[in-house]
Amino acid sequence: MDEGQIKALVERLDTKDRAVEESVWDQLRPLGAAVVPYLAEFFPKAKKLEGRRAIVFHAINYARTSEAAFRLGVAALHDRATIVRHRACGVLAYSLRRDALPHLQALTVHEDQKTADDARAAIDAIRQQNHHYFVDRHHTGQTFWVVND
Repeated sequence: MDEGQIKALVERLDTKDRAVEESVWDQLRPLGAAVVPYLAEFFPKAKKLEGRRAIVFHAINYARTSEAAFRLGVAALHDRATIVRHRACGVLAYSLRRDALPHLQALTVHEDQKTADDARAAIDAIRQQNHHYFVDRHHTGQTFWVVND
């Protein structure tokens, strides 16, 4: 698949149709981390919140290995949609990178309580170096976040 084909497929992620999104991702998934720079490049151009959500969601798997995924997570923290900010916090939580902390700390006073809670959970996961704490917010050890099988 050439660069033009990849870009065209990534643009098709900007849809409300989950079937289209899944079909497109089935074609992009084999590219692995190589697709992430294309996701990051297209993210600010995506018009639909569902498209932005999908772009950030698909970057989570690569948050520990791709600088572009990390940068996408940071950029998406400022999205206007709560679900996109949630996914962005997930990217950063999964990355376990301490340099995400200042970006997340800024969100702990966000007017949207869910966003503030997500930022605090991501901070906790990073500080504890345990990505499961992003979903296991009470540290019960009974909830796990499987990102990469």
